[in-house]
Amino acid sequence: MSPASTQDRFDPLSADFAADPYAVYATLREAAEPLYHSGLDVHLLSRYADVDAAARNPLMVRTREAFLEPETLAAEHAAAAAAMPNHFRYVQFSLLDSDGTVHRRLRKLLLGQFAKRAVERFTPIIMSHLNHLLDGCLEQGEFDFVADLAAHVPGWIIGHVLGVPPADRPQLKLWSENIVQFFDAGRTAEHAALAEANTAEFADYLKALVANHRQTQSDDLLSLLIAAKEARQLNETELISTCMLVLMAGHGSTIDALGTGLHALLLHPQEFDRLRREPALMSTAVHEMFRFESPLPYFHRYAAEPVEIGGKTYAKGTKFGLLYGAANRDPEAFVDPERLRVDRRPNRHLAFGRGAHLCLGNNLSRLDMEIFLTLLLARTEDIQCLETEPIYKRGITERGLERLRIAVRPR
Repeated sequence: MSPASTQDRFDPLSADFAADPYAVYATLREAAEPLYHSGLDVHLLSRYADVDAAARNPLMVRTREAFLEPETLAAEHAAAAAAMPNHFRYVQFSLLDSDGTVHRRLRKLLLGQFAKRAVERFTPIIMSHLNHLLDGCLEQGEFDFVADLAAHVPGWIIGHVLGVPPADRPQLKLWSENIVQFFDAGRTAEHAALAEANTAEFADYLKALVANHRQTQSDDLLSLLIAAKEARQLNETELISTCMLVLMAGHGSTIDALGTGLHALLLHPQEFDRLRREPALMSTAVHEMFRFESPLPYFHRYAAEPVEIGGKTYAKGTKFGLLYGAANRDPEAFVDPERLRVDRRPNRHLAFGRGAHLCLGNNLSRLDMEIFLTLLLARTEDIQCLETEPIYKRGITERGLERLRIAVRPR
């Protein structure tokens, strides 16, 4: 297939691509060199080896500060701040979109809080919340797994970790979705306006929450960040930006992973039956669900210096799209990659990234899924998919179902 026809097929806003991006990913992997997509101004890396190497390479950075002239960078920042002042201040700058010493300083503040042993202390509260959600849905018999169950999981749990009052946690979902939609392909002035307005509301809420926490500190993450600010380890903008990122980063991706994970099990009934028989495989199975349908299939990087990929040298400033979703189906890295295998070992998937920007929340996200699916299987005799052709979200930055109607037979 020619580069032009491949580029035509790589249309992340199309229904065909949303339904099955993996055929296009396979074509990209087979090409002689990474596809340059002019519409996105990005070179798309699709092979596991290339994506893995780029993610690990310290010369592959998230921001343009490493290679732009100071005057050019200042002009770009001024324009962005004028167009979307709150979004620029709290979202376009963040732990996710920083490099070097700033990134390491902010990441170090959070690292211990999201370590595996640290998040496991939330197991009882997660189980209680999930059982409460299941109580209502299992009584119905038929429901939308995405809207009625999955959508109420990560925001509530991350809100608890941070220290957001339970009554306020549903609002986090709306703010997060309205802000994150700005980053996908095909955004318009309306998308920008929605993101800016919701960022302003979110920031005002967090400022008030911080002020209240200063009066009644506890052992939650927000109290830790307040203490770090008072110790001059971060400033006010960084505190609000970090809170916002923590609440947004794992929200949509965990909802998507829950939906696509269950759907993948329903498409592989023998694997689903084995997981019911051997619940000890749950941790391995969850890793496989993230590989099979990576909820964040795309992540960009810039070359801070000239870099070589596949024998070709790319200039400083070149933008690359790391297609985690394509790399995780690469037959050079995984045996039988188009099949879900709940016992797959080894499984060095890239769903959480790699290197300096390895997802901080990966332990919490996997714990959510392991507990949720364990409870769902324990409390049901049978689950059937009611969707003949499930509809996936359109876009390049997320992989998730719009809905997943299922029928359950409770135990």
